[in-house]
Amino acid sequence: MPNETSTDTILAQAEQAASDGKITASALENIRIWLSEPRYAEYADQVIEHIESGKWQELDDAFWTIIPFGTGGRRGRMYPIGSNAINDRTIGESAQGLANYVKQQAISEEQGSPVTNLSCAIAYDTRHRSEHFARLCAEVMLAAGFKIYFLQGHRSTPELSFTVRQKHCSCGIMVTASHNPPSDNAIKAYWSTGGQLLPPHDKGTIDNVMAVDKIERASFEAALAEGKIELCQDEMDEKFIAAVLQQQTPGPRDLKVVYSPLHGVGTTAVCPVLEQAGFQEVDLYGPQAEPDGDFPNVPGHVSNPENPVVFDAIAVYAKENNADIVLATDPDCDRIGCSAPMSTSADAPWRTINGNQIGALLADYVLESHGRPSPDNYIIITLVTTQLTRRIAESYGVKTYDDLLVGFKWIAGLIDEQGPDHFLFATEESHGYLAGQHVRDKDGALASLLLCELAAKLKAEGQTLHGKLESLFWQHGVHAERTVSVQMPGSQGMGRMQEVMQQFRTQPPQKLASHGVRQVRDYLGQTIRNADGFIQPLAGPCGDLVILDLDLEGNYIAIRPSGTEPKIKLYLFTYEPPEQLANLESASLKLEQRLDQMESDAKKFAGV
Repeated sequence: MPNETSTDTILAQAEQAASDGKITASALENIRIWLSEPRYAEYADQVIEHIESGKWQELDDAFWTIIPFGTGGRRGRMYPIGSNAINDRTIGESAQGLANYVKQQAISEEQGSPVTNLSCAIAYDTRHRSEHFARLCAEVMLAAGFKIYFLQGHRSTPELSFTVRQKHCSCGIMVTASHNPPSDNAIKAYWSTGGQLLPPHDKGTIDNVMAVDKIERASFEAALAEGKIELCQDEMDEKFIAAVLQQQTPGPRDLKVVYSPLHGVGTTAVCPVLEQAGFQEVDLYGPQAEPDGDFPNVPGHVSNPENPVVFDAIAVYAKENNADIVLATDPDCDRIGCSAPMSTSADAPWRTINGNQIGALLADYVLESHGRPSPDNYIIITLVTTQLTRRIAESYGVKTYDDLLVGFKWIAGLIDEQGPDHFLFATEESHGYLAGQHVRDKDGALASLLLCELAAKLKAEGQTLHGKLESLFWQHGVHAERTVSVQMPGSQGMGRMQEVMQQFRTQPPQKLASHGVRQVRDYLGQTIRNADGFIQPLAGPCGDLVILDLDLEGNYIAIRPSGTEPKIKLYLFTYEPPEQLANLESASLKLEQRLDQMESDAKKFAGV
């Protein structure tokens, strides 16, 4: 630690910077804490260097708040110092807080008796410093008395969930920032169910994280030699792939696939699953095959299969090589994207299939493959997932749970709550899918298997994925959706996000795309307010989500702040009932134009 005199001098410079508006008051307070409290002593020199060099923007970004837990855990930009960055301190605090909370719960369950069987599964992706952070987490959990089941070498998030369940772990940690930019990393915390933290465990863990003073660590190498760390990747690979293959359905396998892991972990999961399922023509797309945290050969260096531009170069390659389908998974292989030809013609153009559409196609395939589903069977979607999936399930006589907030953890929790034996399928618009009971998170390898089975079946019938989607539209109505992200980074971004949400919540627009706003569903305030101002209670989950229902059935917009990134997300939904369809192309064009206008009006209203 610097001496008191030098600390006072340095803090005076920071206070002057705050007075001059170069850093926020909250950043100044967190800087003061990091310079004065012993638990941050090892970082003091770096903080001082930043102050003396006048790196005020870097300091403000790194210290203006304390990086939170959201729907996907603790995620953010890597930076060596700062309460609002991913670094050894914030990752270490996260692991320590999780360890402390899990131990508290275990002691409570044992009514105060010593707990000796605590364990934690840990895995990591291909990002920069992911292995470093994973080993750091292992050392923290070891010091707290946990046995570690460690997946050495990059592995997928669903395999981590599987390992937690297979090894009967107390908890699990996945180091990944999913599809975020190369600058980011994150820690995802899992409970003993194999699902991400749910209430009350999420708040309990967060409270413990915030209360961490000293981070205790034990040597990784020494623990490995003593048998306190078990490297179990080979065992788990085999068992995980076998579990995914339990979901396969016999049928055609004549399909030429081009697959890209987008520089992530997907080759450890998707490739062996497809090969063992009998798909012999899987072409690994070379430019994006190498694990690399810079994601060098992905447009914009963002490996997000939700983004259609990711498929541009791969689709050209696929068409040149007479492939039938392109699949791509995100860096931790829990999400999947897809591109396919519009028809069976050799010169047919290729087009991506969005997350809602993939989910609807897979739901229909799973339900059809299931034979005669029971009324006890169910599927799960979220409040921002297309209602096409619900209408498909209704046609099979299957119940849909659709009143869930964003985040696959809520889906996982509902599976355990309702009973996994009757669960058939779950989907969310952001390209996450699950069937079976092997994990409690979305699974890109499983989704790859289902998509390839469906595409091969359709190919044998002389049809394509796009053609199948059109047949679903004829049966259930045309559904067109769009997700729009508005970035709001930095210390000013959080305040702006809150302002926008409050604006939609309390003073919503009267019209969107020339159609009246019929009612406002406020899931934070738990109210429904109609256009006349009449307010009634809203039965549903509590969260920061607002939905504006238009006076056209099935047309609405949902607005929420991202739980993992500094942005507002707008979810636009349009619908044309099947009885009103005369021409699919004209109906689709009309809905796209309506989406354009809804997006424009919503952005204009929010001032973004």
